[in-house]
Amino acid sequence: MTAPSYPTTWRRPPQIVKDRRWRLALQIGILVYLVLAIGSVEVNWARVYDGLERGQRFIMGFLQPDFSSRWRDISQGLVESLTMTLTSTVVGVAISVPIGIGAARNLAPRWIYYICRSIIAVSRALQEIIIAIFFVAMFGFGPFAGFLTLSFATIGFIAKLLADDIEEINESQAEAIRSTGASWWQVVNYAIQPQVMPRLIGLSLYRLDINFRESAVIGIVGAGGIGATLNTAIDRYEYDSAGAVLLIIIAIVMVAEYGSSYLRKFLQ
Repeated sequence: MTAPSYPTTWRRPPQIVKDRRWRLALQIGILVYLVLAIGSVEVNWARVYDGLERGQRFIMGFLQPDFSSRWRDISQGLVESLTMTLTSTVVGVAISVPIGIGAARNLAPRWIYYICRSIIAVSRALQEIIIAIFFVAMFGFGPFAGFLTLSFATIGFIAKLLADDIEEINESQAEAIRSTGASWWQVVNYAIQPQVMPRLIGLSLYRLDINFRESAVIGIVGAGGIGATLNTAIDRYEYDSAGAVLLIIIAIVMVAEYGSSYLRKFLQ
C-alpha cells in the first residue's frame, strides 16, 4: 500500500468572484454600507457619558462584592436556579429521547418524522426569554414558569442533535441486528443506543450548563431563579450585591464546565 502523496507547492484556492473590478466594487459597496449603517445609529452622547459613570460604579461594586446584606435573597434565588436547572434538564432529556428517535429519517415512519421535526422546529424557533414571558403570563411569576421554559428549550436542543446523530450512525450495525429477525425496539436498543449514548450523555451535561446560565436570564422577566435577584439588585442600584450574584454565577458555571469535561472523558 503506497503512502498518500501531498502537494509540495501552495496553490491559491479558486475565488468566487473572478473579475477584479467586481471584487473591488463589492468591497467598496460593503464599506459604504458599513459607514451608512454606523451613521444611522442614533447615539445620545450625554446618555453615554452618564452611563460611563454608572458603569464605573458597577465595576467597583463587582470588585467589592457584598455577600452578606442580601444573602437570604441570593441563596433563595440560587436554590431556585439550581432546582430549575436540574429538573428541567432531566425532564427535557426524557422527553427529547422519543422525539429525537421519531425525528430520525432512517428510523421512523414519514408521518412521525414530520410531526417530531415540527416539534423541534417550534422549540428552536422561540428564544428562551420569549418562552419565559409567555409562561409567566400563563402561570404567574416564579420558578415554575422557569422550569417549563428551560424544559421546552431543552427539548429542541437535545432532540435535534440526537436525531442528527441517529441519522449518521453506522448502518451496517443496524442491518446486522435486523438480519437476525430483531424487532424495531431491539434494533433501537442493540444497534442505535450503543452508538449514540455517549453523545447523548455529553449533550445532556452541556445542556445542564446552558440551563443554569439561561436561568439567570429568564429570571429578569419574572421566571424566578438567581436572575430575579440580580435584576432586583440592579434596579435598587445595589451594585455590590449584583457583583456578588455575578461572581456566584461565574463560579458555578466554571465548576459545571470542569465537572462536565471530566465526566465526558470518564464516560467516553
